[in-house]
Amino acid sequence: MSSYQKELEKYRDIDEDEILKTLSPEELEQLDCELQEMDPENMLLPAGLRQRDQTKKSPTGPLDREALLQYLEQQALEVKERDDLVPFTGEKKGKPYIQPKREIPAQEQITLEPELEEALAHATDAEMCDIAAILGMYTLMSNKQYYDAICSGEICNTEGISSVVQPDKYKPVPDEPPNPTNIEEILKRVRSNDKELEEVNLNNIQDIPIPMLTELCEAMKTNTHIRSFSLVATRSGDPIANAVADMLRENRSLQSLNIESNFISSTGLMAVLKAVRENATLTELRVDNQRQWPGDAVEMEMATVLEQCPSIVRFGYHFTQQGPRARAAQAMTRNNELRRQQKKR
Repeated sequence: MSSYQKELEKYRDIDEDEILKTLSPEELEQLDCELQEMDPENMLLPAGLRQRDQTKKSPTGPLDREALLQYLEQQALEVKERDDLVPFTGEKKGKPYIQPKREIPAQEQITLEPELEEALAHATDAEMCDIAAILGMYTLMSNKQYYDAICSGEICNTEGISSVVQPDKYKPVPDEPPNPTNIEEILKRVRSNDKELEEVNLNNIQDIPIPMLTELCEAMKTNTHIRSFSLVATRSGDPIANAVADMLRENRSLQSLNIESNFISSTGLMAVLKAVRENATLTELRVDNQRQWPGDAVEMEMATVLEQCPSIVRFGYHFTQQGPRARAAQAMTRNNELRRQQKKR
């Protein structure tokens, strides 16, 4: 038996009731306070319940925040500041560092002609910067200063070698003007099969009603003069893609079709690709940058269409899979070679 267990043995037969009877009321109250279960580290309890009440004072009244702040400020002003252990006198100690002069050895000394010595002595910082760039001392200047001095035939580094690098000031590029195309007028000219209308460009017109685009595709089925049709960034979806697919099955004059940057899904692209197989006049097709990735099946269909349609010599799409990309590149090379041989004949 350990010493600790021996120490506990003498308290085994103690009668607690007899001890409590001998305690005074003050001692009983103190024991009651000691037995209260409190947890000062429990953040879930309010601050007043983490510790027992040890005060007997009566409350002084409601809290007056302004009076409390004034009292704390007054107490802070009345507290005397502590004196520094070592008072500050402003005296400078030590000696300032002076860089020792390096003597150039005789074998490293360079003697120039008097004319060059005089020219270098009177050269400005900008001229010295250009000379250093011409001599290849690119470590003495920034990349911008170096390339400006090499590419320009005039002195352009007016700040000097030890100048602070300034950011380039680029000229603001104005936004592209809105597309001035009148859709209603274009629709009338397409329906009338206007001979002078060979290109329909509706790029960046985002408020075209879907029925009007559908009517335009319907009118192009019988048009024989339009060579280029572009619907870039017109917020076109699958209904427009299906209308374009129906148009490609019947139109025999269109050579370029651009439907990039739209909301066409894989279903709409698949309908367009299937219609391209039935069209023998289309030479350029661009379908890149749709709202969502079309998927592996559509990319495989694109490669198959390019292999089966030798008339297509330009195709706009960024493949994500290596297999369809390689097949499409090989098919485009073959189609362009066939087109070159046909021109020779």
